[in-house]
Amino acid sequence: MRVAISSDHGGINIREEIKQLMDEMGIEYEDFGCECETSVDYPDYALPVAEKVAQGEFDRGILICGTGIGMSIAANKVKGIRCALVHDVYSAKLTRQHNDSNIIAMGERVIGPGLAREIAKAWLGEEFEGGRHANRIGKIASYENK
Repeated sequence: MRVAISSDHGGINIREEIKQLMDEMGIEYEDFGCECETSVDYPDYALPVAEKVAQGEFDRGILICGTGIGMSIAANKVKGIRCALVHDVYSAKLTRQHNDSNIIAMGERVIGPGLAREIAKAWLGEEFEGGRHANRIGKIASYENK
């Protein structure tokens, strides 16, 4: 599995935690920034990750900002992306199992580093169940292709 990860200025600390987790799990990743604590625009960091995932260069993506909301909105504008805003482990598992999410977004100002690691670990460890859920994902893809 290859993961693209990025944050704006509001998510730098949790991004570093998640990178450390992926090192421990032996997951290959590429960090798309940002490298500053001064204010930056979250679309500049969410969209490149979403595009790389949509193009198949990465299997999944992880985005972090202050709340996760801006990153998730921006990522979901890219065709083929199913980015879920997640702040608990249960939702992280189910968004992979049922929604085949290919990106998650989290908010550093909403959750702490320990919970962020648990969420990422759970999400990275789950697979899409298919079955009845595949039909639902197909409906979303059909709508995107209109």
